[in-house]
Amino acid sequence: MLLSDASTKTLLFQVSSLRFLTREERASINAFVIMNNHFHMIWQMIGVWDREKVQRDFLKYTGQSILAQLKFTGSAYVEKLHVQAADREYQFWERNSRGVSLTTERFLVQKLNCIHNKPVKAGLCTHPEDYKYSSARFYVCNEKNWDFLVHYKG
Repeated sequence: MLLSDASTKTLLFQVSSLRFLTREERASINAFVIMNNHFHMIWQMIGVWDREKVQRDFLKYTGQSILAQLKFTGSAYVEKLHVQAADREYQFWERNSRGVSLTTERFLVQKLNCIHNKPVKAGLCTHPEDYKYSSARFYVCNEKNWDFLVHYKG
Protein backbone atom coordinates (compact mmCIF):
# COMPACT_ATOMS: atom_id res chain seq x y z
CA MET A 1 0.00 0.00 0.00
CA LEU A 2 1.41 3.35 -0.99
CA LEU A 3 0.47 6.37 1.06
CA SER A 4 1.20 10.03 0.56
CA ASP A 5 3.27 11.80 3.22
CA ALA A 6 0.10 13.50 4.51
CA SER A 7 -1.74 10.17 4.77
CA THR A 8 1.17 8.60 6.61
CA LYS A 9 1.22 11.49 9.08
CA THR A 10 -2.50 11.13 9.77
CA LEU A 11 -2.00 7.43 10.48
CA LEU A 12 0.88 8.27 12.80
CA PHE A 13 -1.33 10.72 14.74
CA GLN A 14 -3.73 7.87 15.44
CA VAL A 15 -0.89 5.54 16.46
CA SER A 16 0.54 8.15 18.82
CA SER A 17 -2.93 8.58 20.33
CA LEU A 18 -3.17 4.85 20.97
CA ARG A 19 0.24 4.96 22.67
CA PHE A 20 -0.95 7.88 24.81
CA LEU A 21 -4.04 5.96 25.94
CA THR A 22 -1.91 3.04 27.12
CA ARG A 23 0.91 5.14 28.59
CA GLU A 24 -1.59 7.18 30.62
CA GLU A 25 -3.37 3.96 31.63
CA ARG A 26 -6.69 5.07 30.26
CA ALA A 27 -7.24 2.05 28.02
CA SER A 28 -5.76 -1.25 27.02
CA ILE A 29 -5.60 -1.66 23.23
CA ASN A 30 -6.28 -5.26 22.18
CA ALA A 31 -6.67 -4.86 18.42
CA PHE A 32 -6.89 -2.18 15.76
CA VAL A 33 -6.84 -1.43 12.07
CA ILE A 34 -6.41 2.08 10.69
CA MET A 35 -7.79 2.59 7.19
CA ASN A 36 -7.48 5.71 5.04
CA ASN A 37 -10.88 7.10 6.12
CA HIS A 38 -11.82 5.22 9.29
CA PHE A 39 -10.50 2.91 11.96
CA HIS A 40 -11.59 0.00 14.11
CA MET A 41 -10.37 -0.82 17.57
CA ILE A 42 -10.94 -3.30 20.38
CA TRP A 43 -10.10 -1.71 23.70
CA GLN A 44 -10.81 -1.96 27.40
CA MET A 45 -10.98 0.95 29.78
CA ILE A 46 -8.61 0.85 32.73
CA GLY A 47 -9.60 1.68 36.28
CA VAL A 48 -12.00 4.57 36.73
CA TRP A 49 -11.78 5.80 33.13
CA ASP A 50 -15.13 6.14 31.40
CA ARG A 51 -15.36 4.92 27.76
CA GLU A 52 -17.27 7.97 26.56
CA LYS A 53 -14.71 10.41 27.96
CA VAL A 54 -11.69 8.47 26.72
CA GLN A 55 -13.29 8.09 23.29
CA ARG A 56 -14.18 11.79 23.17
CA ASP A 57 -10.62 12.82 24.04
CA PHE A 58 -9.11 10.34 21.57
CA LEU A 59 -11.34 11.50 18.71
CA LYS A 60 -10.86 15.18 19.53
CA TYR A 61 -7.07 14.94 19.65
CA THR A 62 -6.72 12.86 16.49
CA GLY A 63 -9.31 14.92 14.62
CA GLN A 64 -7.66 18.23 15.50
CA SER A 65 -4.18 16.87 14.68
CA ILE A 66 -5.24 15.48 11.32
CA LEU A 67 -7.18 18.64 10.47
CA ALA A 68 -4.12 20.76 11.28
CA GLN A 69 -2.01 18.52 9.01
CA LEU A 70 -4.56 18.80 6.19
CA LYS A 71 -4.59 22.59 6.54
CA PHE A 72 -0.78 22.69 6.63
CA THR A 73 -0.54 20.71 3.38
CA GLY A 74 -3.27 22.79 1.72
CA SER A 75 -5.53 19.79 1.20
CA ALA A 76 -8.81 20.49 -0.56
CA TYR A 77 -10.37 17.94 1.78
CA VAL A 78 -10.51 20.60 4.52
CA GLU A 79 -13.53 22.21 2.85
CA LYS A 80 -15.40 18.90 2.91
CA LEU A 81 -14.96 18.87 6.69
CA HIS A 82 -16.36 22.37 7.17
CA VAL A 83 -19.77 22.38 8.90
CA GLN A 84 -22.24 25.00 10.01
CA ALA A 85 -22.66 23.75 13.56
CA ALA A 86 -23.05 25.85 16.71
CA ASP A 87 -20.40 23.89 18.61
CA ARG A 88 -17.75 23.36 15.91
CA GLU A 89 -16.35 24.68 12.66
CA TYR A 90 -15.16 21.31 11.34
CA GLN A 91 -16.50 17.78 11.71
CA PHE A 92 -13.80 15.18 11.24
CA TRP A 93 -15.21 12.05 12.86
CA GLU A 94 -18.68 10.62 12.52
CA ARG A 95 -20.81 11.86 15.42
CA ASN A 96 -22.09 8.46 16.51
CA SER A 97 -19.47 5.76 16.54
CA ARG A 98 -20.71 2.22 16.39
CA GLY A 99 -19.15 0.85 19.55
CA VAL A 100 -20.45 -2.49 20.76
CA SER A 101 -19.74 -4.37 23.97
CA LEU A 102 -17.85 -7.59 23.38
CA THR A 103 -19.56 -9.74 25.97
CA THR A 104 -18.16 -13.17 25.09
CA GLU A 105 -14.79 -14.39 23.86
CA ARG A 106 -16.47 -15.88 20.78
CA PHE A 107 -17.98 -12.50 19.86
CA LEU A 108 -14.66 -10.75 20.55
CA VAL A 109 -12.75 -13.16 18.26
CA GLN A 110 -15.41 -12.69 15.57
CA LYS A 111 -14.95 -8.90 15.72
CA LEU A 112 -11.16 -9.28 15.87
CA ASN A 113 -11.18 -11.30 12.65
CA CYS A 114 -13.67 -8.91 11.07
CA ILE A 115 -11.57 -5.80 11.68
CA HIS A 116 -8.36 -7.54 10.62
CA ASN A 117 -10.00 -8.48 7.30
CA LYS A 118 -11.10 -4.91 6.49
CA PRO A 119 -7.91 -4.10 4.48
CA VAL A 120 -8.28 -7.36 2.52
CA LYS A 121 -11.89 -6.53 1.65
CA ALA A 122 -10.77 -3.03 0.63
CA GLY A 123 -8.21 -4.54 -1.75
CA LEU A 124 -5.23 -3.09 0.12
CA CYS A 125 -3.55 -6.44 0.76
CA THR A 126 -3.98 -10.16 0.19
CA HIS A 127 -3.71 -11.30 3.81
CA PRO A 128 -4.64 -9.39 6.97
CA GLU A 129 -1.11 -9.71 8.38
CA ASP A 130 0.29 -7.92 5.29
CA TYR A 131 -1.38 -4.63 6.23
CA LYS A 132 1.00 -2.44 8.22
CA TYR A 133 -1.46 -0.34 10.25
CA SER A 134 -3.13 -3.25 11.97
CA SER A 135 -2.68 -5.63 14.86
CA ALA A 136 -3.14 -8.67 12.59
CA ARG A 137 0.59 -9.55 12.55
CA PHE A 138 0.51 -9.53 16.34
CA TYR A 139 -2.18 -12.21 16.37
CA VAL A 140 -1.25 -14.20 13.25
CA CYS A 141 2.58 -14.10 13.37
CA ASN A 142 3.08 -13.32 17.07
CA GLU A 143 5.03 -10.17 16.10
CA LYS A 144 4.75 -7.27 18.50
CA ASN A 145 5.32 -4.36 16.10
CA TRP A 146 3.14 -2.05 18.18
CA ASP A 147 4.34 -1.38 21.71
CA PHE A 148 0.89 -0.44 22.96
CA LEU A 149 -0.84 -3.72 22.08
CA VAL A 150 -2.01 -6.18 24.72
CA HIS A 151 -3.37 -9.59 23.74
CA TYR A 152 -7.06 -9.84 24.52
CA LYS A 153 -6.31 -12.89 26.72
CA GLY A 154 -3.97 -10.78 28.82
